[in-house]
Amino acid sequence: MDIKATLGRIGLTENEIKVYLCLVDYGLSKAGKVAKITEIQRSSCYMAINSLVHKGLVSYHLEGIVKHFQATSPHRLLEYVDEQRESIKQIVPDLGKRHKLGKKEGQVRLFKGKRGVEAVFMDIIRTGVDNDVFGDDGQLRKNMPIFCEKFVRDQNRLGITTRLLSRVGRDVSYSKGSIYRLVDKDVVSPVATNIYKDKIAIIVWTDEPEAIIIENEAAARAYKAYFEFMWKHAMPVKKKSK
Repeated sequence: MDIKATLGRIGLTENEIKVYLCLVDYGLSKAGKVAKITEIQRSSCYMAINSLVHKGLVSYHLEGIVKHFQATSPHRLLEYVDEQRESIKQIVPDLGKRHKLGKKEGQVRLFKGKRGVEAVFMDIIRTGVDNDVFGDDGQLRKNMPIFCEKFVRDQNRLGITTRLLSRVGRDVSYSKGSIYRLVDKDVVSPVATNIYKDKIAIIVWTDEPEAIIIENEAAARAYKAYFEFMWKHAMPVKKKSK
C-alpha cells in the first residue's frame, strides 16, 4: 500500500507527510535535522512540524531551550481520522438542509477517476434501494477489487438487491445480494448503467474512468422499463453460493 498517498487522503500536506515519515524513521530529532533530511526549507519545515503537533501526530520535549520532536504512535492516525469523522458528522445535518435547498430537478453530476467512481457507488449505498445494472462486465471488481469488496459488504449489510445483466461466458462473482441474468456473449461494453430510485448512474470504464449521475424521475422510469424488458428476455442462471 502507498503510505504517502494514504496519508495524503486523510488531509496531510506533502511537507507534513515528509516530516512525519522522517520522524517515524529517525525518531527523536531537532527541527534542523528534519529539514536537512527532508530537504524542506527550514521555515516550511517548522510550519509542517507545528501543524503536526496541533494534530497530535508529533510531540516534543525540551532539552534546555531546544525542542526535540518525535512522531506519536501510528495508532494516533486512527484517532485523528475518527476525530475528523465526528466533527464532520456534527455538521452534516445542516449541510444536508442547505444542499437540498439548492438542488434542482434533472440534476446531472459528473465524476472523474477511481475516486469519482467510488463516490457514485457510495451514493447507491446511501440511497439504500435496489439497484439494476446492465452493461456489467466485471470492471469494478477487476479495476477496484478492494473497494468492490467493501461495496458488496455494504450492499449485503443493508439488504440491497442488485440485478445484473452480464454476458454469457463471463466469470461472474456472486454475492448474497446479487442476481444475474445473461445476454449474448457478443454484447461487450465498457459502459455500465446503474438504475436506482430516481437516478441513473453511467460509468465509462476507460483508462481513467468517468461517471455521470442523472437525477430525474421520468428518465429513471424509462431506463427501468428498458431494463425490465431486457431482464425478461435474458437467460436466467442458477445462483452459486459465495
